[in-house]
Amino acid sequence: MLFITGAAGNLGREVVRELVKLDQPVRAGVLNQDEASQLPEEVQAGLFDFTDPDTFSPALEGVNRVFLMRPPQLTDMDSTLNPFIDQAGASGVEQIALISLLGVEDNPRVPHYAAEQHLVSSGVPYTLLRPSFFMQNLNTTHREEIRRRDEIFIPAGNSRTSFIDTRDIGAAAARVLTEAGHTGKIYRLTGPEALDYHQVADLFSQVLGRDITYRDPSLPAFVWRRWREGTPLGFTLIMAFLYRETRRGKADQVTQDLEQLLGRPPGTLRDYIRDYAGTWQES
Repeated sequence: MLFITGAAGNLGREVVRELVKLDQPVRAGVLNQDEASQLPEEVQAGLFDFTDPDTFSPALEGVNRVFLMRPPQLTDMDSTLNPFIDQAGASGVEQIALISLLGVEDNPRVPHYAAEQHLVSSGVPYTLLRPSFFMQNLNTTHREEIRRRDEIFIPAGNSRTSFIDTRDIGAAAARVLTEAGHTGKIYRLTGPEALDYHQVADLFSQVLGRDITYRDPSLPAFVWRRWREGTPLGFTLIMAFLYRETRRGKADQVTQDLEQLLGRPPGTLRDYIRDYAGTWQES
């Protein structure tokens, strides 16, 4: 039995989809019945909340392996992910595959760093997946600015990012959770190329058939707009920090890890924009 956290999110649903293809028994952690209704019928839903330790034991009952992802709004690992990792170890879980962050080893201030450190020291067999910036952030976190204002409002300067499709991460996660030989390993997952946001805007313009402009605000201007539009301040500050690291050239690494895991190249940003084009259309 595999337990998948964040099963209703951009990445978690892809992990679930891949495991179902492989006929694996899956229990998906959900916050409510609405999320449960989105799951494939083959998947067992279980109520789970990182902020409610009473949900940990039922979620982990009979579970052998865990896909672990930090919800974006959670920044305090000591009261959320870390106690869950400890409970998983006490329950006899044989592997935790943790979604972390490309370059996290040089960023001790991001929550992923604390989660990694705790998992590695916990004694639970682990696999660390360190992906680059999710392509799907552009159709979720940045959807409205593209859809309504025809702009990408990100403080990344002229730096490059090796965007990765969550569908590829989901396939990689399913692979490391169902094959032997992946515990104790670290995989740095990226797309096939590193692009700056001017190039990203050009690709959006070409695929969507209208002009999309890259705006490069200052970090304070970015934080102010995101906060004013309702993004929680803690999440906004983490975004600002990560984009500052991007501006410093920390997100342009391109690796072969995903291709080696899957035996095929990762998807391109152009393919992603084409597949999700409807999400940025006003109609």
